Amino acid sequence: MLLGLRTAIYPVKDLTTAKAWFTQVVGHSPYFDQPFYVGFEVGGFELGLVPDGTSGTSGPQPLWGVVDASATMNRLLELGAKALEPVHNVGDGIKVAAVEDPFGNRLGFIKNPHFSVGKVR
Repeated sequence: MLLGLRTAIYPVKDLTTAKAWFTQVVGHSPYFDQPFYVGFEVGGFELGLVPDGTSGTSGPQPLWGVVDASATMNRLLELGAKALEPVHNVGDGIKVAAVEDPFGNRLGFIKNPHFSVGKVR
């Protein structure tokens, strides 16, 4: 039975460049750094990078929690991402958006005032 999200994996062609970019995005170095996989701890979850994969913007679309969706969008664009989905309110104060990272993957994020960290298991 599923317990909840643990890891979102992003395929990249250039692991070294992707590791440097995501270090800026998450604000710290990876905790696991091997030639076959790089893992970042992000709020108790894992953002993983695998080399020699096929990037894409379709398929599963995890949303990473943020404090400010507009500020996050601006920062990601400054770092070289391209806007895919502008910040928009989907109701009840929930804001979502997505960018295409420099490696061709969709990176989605959400500001959800209803999300309860206490329910994560």
